[in-house]
Amino acid sequence: MSSDVVELVQQLIRNRCVNEGTRESGGEVANADLLESYLDGVGLDMQRFQSAPGRDNLVARIEGSDPKAPTLCLLGHTDVVPVNEDGWERDPFGGELLDGFVWGRGAIDMFNLTASMAVAMKALASSGFRPRGTLIYGAVADEEALGTYGAEHLITHEADAVRCDYLITEAGGMPLQTPAGLRLPALAGEKGPMWSRLRVTGTPGHASMPYGANNALVRAAEVVRRLDQYRPAARIDEGWKTFVSGLGLPDDLAGALTSVDGLEGALTMLPPGIAKLAHACTHTTIIPTVMRAGSKTNVIPDCVDIELDIRTLAGVGPDEIRAMLAEALGDLDEQIEVHVGRPDLATSSPTDTPLWEAMGRAGAHFYESAQLLAMPMAGATDARHFRRGLGTVAYGFGLFSERLTLEELAAMGHGDNERVDVESLELVTSLWDVLVRDFLG
Repeated sequence: MSSDVVELVQQLIRNRCVNEGTRESGGEVANADLLESYLDGVGLDMQRFQSAPGRDNLVARIEGSDPKAPTLCLLGHTDVVPVNEDGWERDPFGGELLDGFVWGRGAIDMFNLTASMAVAMKALASSGFRPRGTLIYGAVADEEALGTYGAEHLITHEADAVRCDYLITEAGGMPLQTPAGLRLPALAGEKGPMWSRLRVTGTPGHASMPYGANNALVRAAEVVRRLDQYRPAARIDEGWKTFVSGLGLPDDLAGALTSVDGLEGALTMLPPGIAKLAHACTHTTIIPTVMRAGSKTNVIPDCVDIELDIRTLAGVGPDEIRAMLAEALGDLDEQIEVHVGRPDLATSSPTDTPLWEAMGRAGAHFYESAQLLAMPMAGATDARHFRRGLGTVAYGFGLFSERLTLEELAAMGHGDNERVDVESLELVTSLWDVLVRDFLG
């Protein structure tokens, strides 16, 4: 089982299913082929759903014996974000195994889970496991570009294939040593990815005569500067308070982290990676990430598009985002075309459920005395599509060894030198077996 999960992660990485956010990119058919071939021959009911050329989704299931028992879906995605190879110590698509670590884009986001779920699914089927409740395994495309060709497509067009009462996807399970004891974070809620676009216009002209020019790129630079300087107000919600309380921090630090007035100062007292998480979980964030401008070196650009990665807290919708952008842009607001993204709002699931309890028992099986800790998710996952579309209770969970810290994991996601240790792969593969047998058995 250990060699299977390592080799599967390596091959998923090597297949280079890079999602650039276009309909043509991704090529997840390669990873769907790989996973279907791996799962073949053990009696699983498998289906393939293509949402666009090369954008394949794989669904496998073990049917339960009791129609009244809950259905659980283990959901992984098969695409990865682009990479700048210059920042890496190893080939990001080499899938190399070095000193107990598998290196490559997708190692922790989320091929560690996609592969381990597949290995556990195959082992359960091979063992003759016949659960009371149905077990579904999904390997979906396009998670890294909002899920249009993956989870959203399945829920919209193939709902019966993925309908489930409960779902587990990325991420969590990083052991945290806290003053209150060992904690295993699990994700019950996430911010909304309301990706948006600004268009800055000017007047074209010959770049050899710049005096008095209406240069859209120069104005766009000022727009980016203002967005970078903009500071949306902090908001402390119950989810953040619960997370901080579960850490057992000293009263003065915990009080500052859960106070609008004290938060900014408290962030400077935390390790950089943890500070980033704390800031993201308490603010709606507006970040310029892509700029497209100009057509030729000697032509003054008349149009610039700026893409914004906006992540909203619960209760924040398009109207609030439009107001924030107007505040950030100031007197430039009326000169800018603002295209606020679709209302892909924040979602969450309750934690007083049988699956949450089963996750806690499973985690304690590997880390004695460890307790689950509900941690807010700064990013977004496919869980939100299931919560909204099917009413599914959805969590992010997994399991890591103590070789990787929360700060290291946060830095590697969409960053350089992404890697996962073999011990973590073995742990999380065993976790799924223990959890599924407990919850569905």
